[in-house]
Amino acid sequence: MNATPSTYEPRRFRANVPFYARYRLGYPDSLIGRVSKAIGLEPGARVMDLGCGPGLLAIPFARAGMKVTAVDPEPEMLAAARSAAEGAGVPLEIREGSSFAMPRDMGIFKLVTMGRSFHWMDRAATLKMLEGCVTADGALALFHDTHPRTVENKWRQCLHEISNDYGRAHSAHVRESESPEYRTHEAMLLDSVFCAVERVGVFIRRPLTADDIVGLAFSLSSSSPEKLGERASSFEQELRRGLAYLSPDGRFVEIAELTAIIARRS
Repeated sequence: MNATPSTYEPRRFRANVPFYARYRLGYPDSLIGRVSKAIGLEPGARVMDLGCGPGLLAIPFARAGMKVTAVDPEPEMLAAARSAAEGAGVPLEIREGSSFAMPRDMGIFKLVTMGRSFHWMDRAATLKMLEGCVTADGALALFHDTHPRTVENKWRQCLHEISNDYGRAHSAHVRESESPEYRTHEAMLLDSVFCAVERVGVFIRRPLTADDIVGLAFSLSSSSPEKLGERASSFEQELRRGLAYLSPDGRFVEIAELTAIIARRS
């Protein structure tokens, strides 16, 4: 168990749950397949999704035949993951916990995944802890999404500018990631036992509406309804005005790369 820092907020995403489950990008089966092939996962292999949220990774791996344990500190996220698994007709083992307070008797896994969650952890301590959770021939996979600077994604600039006016730029994780002293996930992995690192990714293109973008905004920790409080309504109105200026018909396009950093022991 890692020492818990004062900045740790286990229920940080409790107000985001319905927005996160509906509006965050899911991970395509093609990416899950590439990661599984690279690691040599066979049906029945044990996978832990650490910081599972509503199951955006856990469910695709379970659908691929893996035996998945989904771990998250937020009970409402776990309830969403359980509901989504039932809807998908796949089994999940649901455990409440985190990198700071792992459930007991977890056993070991062929793969530990983290989807947009590693940056919330004490990364060095988490990697040390995971040494005892991953088989000798197993791996970690850190999943994320990035958005190229292309005109189709101009709406993201609008979202970021308005979010910055409402405090995004001052949030701790944004300040840290934009600091010249920041160390990337890859750098942290290269300093760990899991220092054989590679990346795989796939690009997606999908249509969006203004409602989708507002929902995405509310799924983010820096602009959640709980974080914004009484300003949530004015934030939404300002965001919708900015989006209407960009696209009067309310239609948008998102181009993103869904990536996985795979890390094994050398």
